[in-house]
Amino acid sequence: MNKIQFLWGKLVSTFWFIPILIVVLAIGMAIGLLYLDNLYNYQPSGVVQLVFSGSADSARSVLSTISGAMIGVAGTVFSLTLVALTLASSQFGPRLLNNFMHDRLNQVVLGTYIATYVYCLLVLNSVSQNDSLQFIPTISVFMAILATVANIILLIVFIHHIAISIQADRVIADISSSLSRNMKTLFPDQLGEGNEKPTPNLDEIRNKFQQNSVLLAGEGGYLQYVDEGLVTEIASELDILLLLQIRPGAFVVEHQQIGEIYSLAPISPGDLDRIQDAFIYGQSRTTQQDAEFSIHQMVEIAARALSPGINDPFTAISCVDNLCSTLCYLTRVQFPLPYRYDEENVLRVVTDSLTFEGMLNAAFNQIRQFAVGSPSVMIRLVEALKTIHTLSEDQEQREAVERHTRMIVRAAEKHFDEKNDLQDLKERSNFALQT
Repeated sequence: MNKIQFLWGKLVSTFWFIPILIVVLAIGMAIGLLYLDNLYNYQPSGVVQLVFSGSADSARSVLSTISGAMIGVAGTVFSLTLVALTLASSQFGPRLLNNFMHDRLNQVVLGTYIATYVYCLLVLNSVSQNDSLQFIPTISVFMAILATVANIILLIVFIHHIAISIQADRVIADISSSLSRNMKTLFPDQLGEGNEKPTPNLDEIRNKFQQNSVLLAGEGGYLQYVDEGLVTEIASELDILLLLQIRPGAFVVEHQQIGEIYSLAPISPGDLDRIQDAFIYGQSRTTQQDAEFSIHQMVEIAARALSPGINDPFTAISCVDNLCSTLCYLTRVQFPLPYRYDEENVLRVVTDSLTFEGMLNAAFNQIRQFAVGSPSVMIRLVEALKTIHTLSEDQEQREAVERHTRMIVRAAEKHFDEKNDLQDLKERSNFALQT
């Protein structure tokens, strides 16, 4: 079931699924309204007659105009939008285009324009007037006019959305919101709320098994998803211990070793295939189980902002502030333990789990390396680390923050030309230098 949910999440985030779904709904609406027109011979009167006279020529003219306009506007708007986003991606990174494609409003706008075009074609095809037959779908035509008015309003909203979606602050805020939602999904437990168990003795457990084999990747690419529930269930059924050596987000090549299997008897190729089916690979990383991916998106924006060609420390500082907020949240969550037990409380799977130090490294290592020539960004990094240090819940977290702070100080001592800037940074990093 978890694997199906993952595949469904990938499907609805594509750029084509929602538009096609809207087109299918438009086809159903056209058939339904045409059937309604066939049942009730509605003749427009009053205000409605001012909009649509009810003649066959009028219906053909209205529907032809709407269908031509909708497909033309859809092509023009999205061509210009993709050009603008391509230019923006050179500043923020190519992943910006993926964020645009996954944007629900963009998908709805594309689907709505194309759906209106298809709807008008179907209704237009049904209009007929001759000596033996006359069918003018008044209700269907009037619905097409209402859809056109709605599309005009949607076009205004869409242009406004695109205009603000490529602004640096908005891009960073969107990624920060996605990052925050992702972290709350992957790390829902607060410290003290998890059901922690004593750390098992892996050497003792492994010695109970006579066979040792390796688990190879079934295909190459980025590991996008691991169905841990399915893996644990299979491991319990086969009475094995599985030690995974990679986690979602890692890149593997076909037949690369991704784990070790300890068993009482040799594992059959069919059972190995069952285990490998719990792993999903792809050409790119996703956020559903890869907690570091959204962080890397933010880091990429900061790194590009600090490049000599752009030299925008304000954008980098904004990225640091948002990463600080995320890491402050991570100081009070319960990171999942690497041990997975079956229903009988027997250890079956040991995963490569995330740690606070690993998340801190992903957030600040590359920014520190790119920011050595920007004292303002380095000073903001120290301020962010000081805030994280204040909110850290245990000694390991504080030691990781202090280590990063000392690395920043050493980098500043080598690259800062102004002594006052270096002194300012050291004063803010006293919390780490005194330990």
